[in-house]
Amino acid sequence: MYFAALLARTEDGWEASDTELDDVESLSDLADLAREASPDEDTVLVLIEQEDAWFGVVRVDGEEDPRIYVSDAAAAARSAYGELLLTDELLGREPGADDGPDLDALDLDGTEDGESEDGDGSEEDGAGGDAVPLGPVGDSEILDDLGIGEKELRALDAEDALGSIAEALGASEVLETVR
Repeated sequence: MYFAALLARTEDGWEASDTELDDVESLSDLADLAREASPDEDTVLVLIEQEDAWFGVVRVDGEEDPRIYVSDAAAAARSAYGELLLTDELLGREPGADDGPDLDALDLDGTEDGESEDGDGSEEDGAGGDAVPLGPVGDSEILDDLGIGEKELRALDAEDALGSIAEALGASEVLETVR
C-alpha cells in the first residue's frame, strides 16, 4: 500500500494535500506537481511511502532542482513509484545506463512480475556492476534547516517515518487530514 502527500510551507504554516501519482511519469513531472502546490515558490515536500518498506522525500524550493532522499534504494527499486525517485544521478550511474533492475517489469503491488510478495529481498542486476544499493540514498541533509538532521532522518523507521517528519515540522495534524 502506498501513500503520497504534498506538504507546502506557507506563511501560515504547512498545508497538506494528498496526491495521486498515477499520471506522474518522471521526477520532472513530480517537481512540477509540487511547484503547483505553492504558487509563492515556497518549500514543498513530496512524501511517499510504501507501507513498512521504504519512504522517500522530495524537496522542491521554487525553481531549484528537486532534492531527493530515499530510505532504502533496493526496496524502492522493487516498488512501482521508486522509479520516479531513483534517478541515474541519485544512484551514481551514467545517464541512460541500463545496469539496474527492470523497473518496467514491476507490478503495482511493488513486486516484480513472477516474484512472490514474500521474496527474499535480494537484488541482482545481471550486469555485475551497478546493483541498486541497499539502504539510504540521496541528500540526507534534505531537512536539516527544517529541524530534522541527517542522523535523525537516517534513524527513522519506514513504518512511521512520514508521521515523525510531519511531527517535527509541526504539520502532523494537517498530514493526518489527508491520510
